[in-house]
Amino acid sequence: MTEQKRSGCPINLTLEVVGDKWSLLIIRDMMFGNRRHFRELLTKSEEGISSNILADRLRTLLDQGIITRDDDPSHKQKGIYSLTGQGIELLPILAQMSGWGFKYLPVTEELGIRAKLLSEGGPKMWAEFMDELREIHLGVKRRRKAGPNVGERLQAAYQKVVARKAKTG
Repeated sequence: MTEQKRSGCPINLTLEVVGDKWSLLIIRDMMFGNRRHFRELLTKSEEGISSNILADRLRTLLDQGIITRDDDPSHKQKGIYSLTGQGIELLPILAQMSGWGFKYLPVTEELGIRAKLLSEGGPKMWAEFMDELREIHLGVKRRRKAGPNVGERLQAAYQKVVARKAKTG
């Protein structure tokens, strides 16, 4: 049975897939936190999603082709979630949203530093990061540049702010 959609508008249809208050945060955690297991997604996010909501949203993201789930080779009862090409292509949307939030909302310095860097880096940085995500989640080999990659630079900037705040805090 086909589910009835409110309209054929691309914005509406996208919101029907990822427009709830949790789906983009799950995708964010997979992209920026490399959280790939249910337990990591459940416990390592500041927003505090409940297990039943997480399970429901993961099922929706699976059904919509935004993520996949495979058995974890290290543990038979665990699954490992990966972004699909579709999921990875949500990165510019998340980068734009975080840039807007950084500009207009009272974000914390440590959680805003990645938004600042992604906004400054723009589409070139986003494309580089999507290539990194394709390698991590899809196994697509990429040409490596010298020095830290985008994910490492974002994480280092975050860690630097956290360390500085711990020292002064």
